[in-house]
Amino acid sequence: QVQLVESGGGSVQAGGSLRLSCAASGRTFSSYDMAWFRQAPGKERELVAAIRWNGAHTYYGDSVKGRFTISRDNAKNTLYLEMNSLKPEDTAVYYCAASAVYTYDQQMYPYWGQGTQVTVSS
Repeated sequence: QVQLVESGGGSVQAGGSLRLSCAASGRTFSSYDMAWFRQAPGKERELVAAIRWNGAHTYYGDSVKGRFTISRDNAKNTLYLEMNSLKPEDTAVYYCAASAVYTYDQQMYPYWGQGTQVTVSS
């Protein structure tokens, strides 16, 4: 299995940027497809972005397309989420997750980090 730890969250004004990191340990990071999810207060958890094990394919939710970039460095066992042009509606707890299959279904991700809070003020 793999252990995941997110970092990089914080408070920022609208229009600002943040970079989230997800450090992986345990089984080989490069064997997992990865994703970022987020959950805002009172809302269901949603998929933000996903990336294949080799970075060959990425997916973005409609609400973040063109503003967020998912990437990974398999040599450093780290997943990233670059977030630009942040909006108050991006406020949420952000989670990284790992799966043995490339999927947009959160139920198929067995490994999760503890989450990092992102707060965007207007």
